[in-house]
Amino acid sequence: MRWWALLLLAAALGACSKASRWEEPTRSTVSKAPSPVIDEPGQPPRSKRGNPAFYEVFGNRYYVLASSADYREKGVASWYGKKFHGRLTSSGVRYDMHAMTAAHKTLPLPTRVRVTNLKNQRSVIVTVNDRGPFVHNRLIDMSYAAAQQLGMIRDGTAMVSVEALPFDAPPAVAAKPPRIPSMVATASAAPPPAEPVLYLQVGAFGDAGNAERLKSQLETGGFQNVRIRQDMAANKALYRVRLGPIADVAEYDQLIERVAALNINDAMLVTERPGG
Repeated sequence: MRWWALLLLAAALGACSKASRWEEPTRSTVSKAPSPVIDEPGQPPRSKRGNPAFYEVFGNRYYVLASSADYREKGVASWYGKKFHGRLTSSGVRYDMHAMTAAHKTLPLPTRVRVTNLKNQRSVIVTVNDRGPFVHNRLIDMSYAAAQQLGMIRDGTAMVSVEALPFDAPPAVAAKPPRIPSMVATASAAPPPAEPVLYLQVGAFGDAGNAERLKSQLETGGFQNVRIRQDMAANKALYRVRLGPIADVAEYDQLIERVAALNINDAMLVTERPGG
């Protein structure tokens, strides 16, 4: 179910309960402060709607980013379609389920992003022009057309990476879905890239002892498949505590809830290529 279009206003309206789009809330739900969003080279002027300093939905406060530069994140994508076709988006344009668009909670509107399905490596470029999804553990909401190209319509969700792009980026940045290899193998044909392995990273430490203590805490709490990956960063070792591999979105959601019960709230989805 799509929740980004609804607000629970019972607290503000006393006994009266009413649903409303987030951009049409009571005074307490949207900041009166000027939008922090700045115009960036290569990006179009920011929308006059949908870019407050912050806003609140379901009791959670979201701060709109001043810039989309260098934005990269991994998480779970969902999609929305026919039910919202033709309705106004948060930026003021009408939602077209057949257009290549998306909704995001904090990126400036509009922002152009590349979204890659981490399971099948399909990639699309969309324009973020709406707010949402306001559902636990969801990073971005794709239009029907974009979700179809990512191959996520049937499952409803997919684990993805999201990378902000400038609007004047050349067409070459638009990654195409992988080409299906010929059934006839040739000696010179390069092997297809290995599928990335997904993990939930729950901590990163410069001290190995801290990483071992967190690993022990997780194992005592019943977690299995806890591993420590050692990386070198600026000639200094970094010890990353990770859970996984993760098979699907359902397992990801379950792990997020379990680590949150241990007051670990900054866990993130990460990928590794087989063999490091």
